[in-house]
Amino acid sequence: MQFCDLLRMTVLLSAGSATALAAITVVSANADNDTRTLLVAAIWWVAAAVSGLILGAPRRAGDAMRPALTEAKTTPTLPTDNPSRVALARLWPVAAFALVAGVVGIFFPGVAAVGTGFGIAAALSLRGWERAVAAVEERDGVRFYVEPGSALEPISLVRTPGLRRGATLAGPPPPPPATG
Repeated sequence: MQFCDLLRMTVLLSAGSATALAAITVVSANADNDTRTLLVAAIWWVAAAVSGLILGAPRRAGDAMRPALTEAKTTPTLPTDNPSRVALARLWPVAAFALVAGVVGIFFPGVAAVGTGFGIAAALSLRGWERAVAAVEERDGVRFYVEPGSALEPISLVRTPGLRRGATLAGPPPPPPATG
């Protein structure tokens, strides 16, 4: 599975779980007429959004991706692993967190509200990582793939040759015509 795709799926899963948990929070707190939970939740969600935007700044995204990209092993062949299996093995903790927070949040809306904030912060802080990896891939003409492994282990990447855009087989472009 391409690393950019895994990062994109992580952002979408985090944002989707935050949306579902927010809905559970609002419905559950509204059923109990619990305006205090909704007010605290709104403040927490704004704080989580601001911190996610700060942590997801482009410079921080590049710095966060540097160690994983530099430690990637180089191989001339594409990985043959099933992308769905790799994604499931890496993203199950996010789905499990959302499921547990959602079920508990039905009875205790504050739990779903806290989970929503973490989902918002995660989605906003990780959204720039995919662009940072795509920029390195574009610059270097490579592709990064995720090696199969547990979500409880650090991610391991494989670097494969990619296609450089704008590269020609005939060599460098000719110099511009002289004017004057």
